[in-house]
Amino acid sequence: MDTPPYTPPATEYPSVDSLQIHYCDFAYEEKGPFRMPVPDIGEIPAKTFAELLSGNLMDIYVGKQKRHWLLHRNILVYHSTWFQKQIEEGNKQNYGKVELSDDDPRAFELLVKWLYQGKIDNVSEMPMDKKWDYADACQHLYVLCEKLNLPLLKNQAIDQFRKGCFEAGLVPGPEEMKPIYDRTPPSSPFRKLVSRIAARQIMDPESQSDASKYRQCFETSADFAIDVVNAIKEAAGGKLFHDPTEEDGCYYHEHLPGQRCNSRSKKPNS
Repeated sequence: MDTPPYTPPATEYPSVDSLQIHYCDFAYEEKGPFRMPVPDIGEIPAKTFAELLSGNLMDIYVGKQKRHWLLHRNILVYHSTWFQKQIEEGNKQNYGKVELSDDDPRAFELLVKWLYQGKIDNVSEMPMDKKWDYADACQHLYVLCEKLNLPLLKNQAIDQFRKGCFEAGLVPGPEEMKPIYDRTPPSSPFRKLVSRIAARQIMDPESQSDASKYRQCFETSADFAIDVVNAIKEAAGGKLFHDPTEEDGCYYHEHLPGQRCNSRSKKPNS
């Protein structure tokens, strides 16, 4: 991490059995048809909520250490077509079991709260030494929601991430930016956010680092490089630097440090 420079509620609520589920292929930008957003879990009638808390449970293992949760299958399907897909493709060996080995257990904790309460914690109510860790967890939550197709929670996650960065006085570094480009589609707003953060860090005249700080991101993602350059162009506000073909040619010669040519080179058209 780095220090930066200075649905509308539905009028009718569906029962669990009436939810229409469609599969979404998340490997591609075009996801195809999907279920319409369901009402906020905090706004549904008690009868519907009771239905969601009935029925079978699902074992979910998260992260490399396989942290375990046992959650209501109905409530998972209510929110996410991805979980419906796992159930439909289940077999005798993994029926009722899902592994999310590439995801962060901290992010899944936040997901569980949202699944049952329809909200996550507010970073502004946390002590200063907890704000950055929570912001980082929200970044991982966003990536998890990308997989599970939870756009409403993605919006909450990115809002808490931005607020946490601002209040902590910190921003993500290259090591935190790389997973965003590895695991989100080109249209992701989170890509826009982190590329603009990187562009601002590069442009900061008081920064002691330059673009080489993001070398790994540039090497592994052409999209990151393009987004950062475009962000810099946008931030420049149409201001154009001097024509390099008209500058003092000595600037482009090979010298020892501090050395200059005996005579200044002439402009190409002189």
